[in-house]
Amino acid sequence: MQRVCFLLKVRADRLDEYRERHAAVWPEMLEALSATGWHNYSLFLREDGLLVGYLETEDFAAARAGMAATDVNARWQAEMAPFFEASDGARPDEAMKPLTEVFHLA
Repeated sequence: MQRVCFLLKVRADRLDEYRERHAAVWPEMLEALSATGWHNYSLFLREDGLLVGYLETEDFAAARAGMAATDVNARWQAEMAPFFEASDGARPDEAMKPLTEVFHLA
């Protein structure tokens, strides 16, 4: 199982709405994430907008590709894109660059 961690930056003026959106993630989005191999997925948001994401998956590339192929992900990404600071024109899900794990206590 791969453990994946990534960072994104939420716009300071959209933090409250970002929290609200994630308090009510669409059921079809949750189903798609589970079906495409996203497990133990968590998002942590700091007050300055730093967003830390963590998930576990058998194959991150396959999990991302599976989500990219769903209609619900395209709709979610289109709605969520304005919440993020510039990421070189990439959609939020495309801007997730995994951090290198340097330690894990098993």
